[in-house]
Amino acid sequence: MLRINNRLLSLSSPRILAAVGLISRKEQKSHSTLTLQNLNPLVKEVEYAVRGPIVIRAGEIEKQLKGTHKFPFDRVIRANIGDCHASGNQVPLTYIRQFVAGCTYPELLKSPNFPSDIKEKVERLLSVCGGKSLGSYTESQGIITIRQDIANYIQQRDGYPSDSNNIYLCNGASDGIKTVIKLLMNNNQKKPSGIMIPVPQYPLYSATLSEYGAHPIEYYLDEDNNWALNIDELERSINQSKERCEPRGIVIINPGNPTGQVLSRENIENVLRFAHKHQLFVMADEVYQENVYLSGSKFFSFKKVLMDLGAPFNQMELASFHSASKGWHGECGSRGGYYELINIDKDVKVQINKLISACLCSTAWGQAVMGAIVNPPKEGEPSYELYKQERSAVFNRLKEKADLVSRLFNSVEGVQCNTVMGAMYAFPRIEIPKKAIEHAKSKNMAPDAFYCFQLLEKTGICVVPGSGFKQRPDTYHLRTTILPPIDQMKDMVEKFRTFHMSFLREWK
Repeated sequence: MLRINNRLLSLSSPRILAAVGLISRKEQKSHSTLTLQNLNPLVKEVEYAVRGPIVIRAGEIEKQLKGTHKFPFDRVIRANIGDCHASGNQVPLTYIRQFVAGCTYPELLKSPNFPSDIKEKVERLLSVCGGKSLGSYTESQGIITIRQDIANYIQQRDGYPSDSNNIYLCNGASDGIKTVIKLLMNNNQKKPSGIMIPVPQYPLYSATLSEYGAHPIEYYLDEDNNWALNIDELERSINQSKERCEPRGIVIINPGNPTGQVLSRENIENVLRFAHKHQLFVMADEVYQENVYLSGSKFFSFKKVLMDLGAPFNQMELASFHSASKGWHGECGSRGGYYELINIDKDVKVQINKLISACLCSTAWGQAVMGAIVNPPKEGEPSYELYKQERSAVFNRLKEKADLVSRLFNSVEGVQCNTVMGAMYAFPRIEIPKKAIEHAKSKNMAPDAFYCFQLLEKTGICVVPGSGFKQRPDTYHLRTTILPPIDQMKDMVEKFRTFHMSFLREWK
């Protein structure tokens, strides 16, 4: 007879007990407290296409390519995500890495080869860190000297004062965006809070609204007018939503992701007038503000235009977001970012500060990277010439590829691509034959998802279907980055051209 100490029995796992026959397999499974059936239903509604099923399949293919395989290609071209350094075409800027290295390992400052201007900046930052170490907790809003530098950066950009007390450092812009959306959720109302989001949109917004149980108020960008904002469309969208939700805010992504447009000043003025009319909190996603390529296009911050308009618009509530991940720096892995809040009620600010203090602070390394970005070397300083050279090289490559990618896609039959004015993406519209659409729907797939899966399996090109970003009904798109090297991008579009023509022949 099997004899087991009672104490050991109580500590044994259900798997062990089942193995020795003391509980049944059915009883073992019943111990699961969290199952798909009782999981928070809002979590199941969250979708994030940028790292969705196609990207997961791309990872599987990459593993298979290392062994024997039957794919007609030898590598996966990852054009699904705006990860500058991972593209292999952008290396870290020397200045940023030297600054972070000095903050992390101050012994480097003793080296005679360490630039004196960076040494001074490192010492200034560490002087306000606990124990003069970047490894200490920071203030919840972020290190004060970095917030001061961000305020100076904003003031130089816009020509209006910025208060460091209104600056919040965060773990990437995504973290700040989720925090601000959380503030707008009013769960005491009979109807859910509604947030206006563009279509196409960056999936962070639809995913966050699903997570919070909020209602997405979708407004369509005007594809025929290079993805501009149409005020009549905004009015249609908000008026149709009022029976289902309480509109609280509006999100604008400028320059656009995934669409690559840059809004005109007039467009921004009209959006602010619309938001004022409907008492909407304005959320300006401006993480690509340094990525403007098209001649004649210019980035205007929502804060600057709001202030330029004067009363009553300069009293509107606004949150604007920036990130270390984009621009010419591309430090995605640092998870550095910030947001500025203006015209926020002082009692609300108390609650915001309480909310962020619960998480102690954002990563100090990300804060340091953000600090380096907004306070670069100045002319005459030892680090300036190399910084200027490296920054110009990154920007010029992006500008060249922005022009190239739309021309290449527009040379393909059945494909239409607006000019990439800014950001890091193209969002071409693709023709999908009716037969392929019907086949995809029979498989319970979005037609452009079916198309992108086929593209991946036959060419190794990994892009994101337009349905992952939302789009007008009966239109189909894909999003690709402009980050791969130029020769790789040309090769990618030629492979895409061959695939697309074959796809049209097969399904027509």
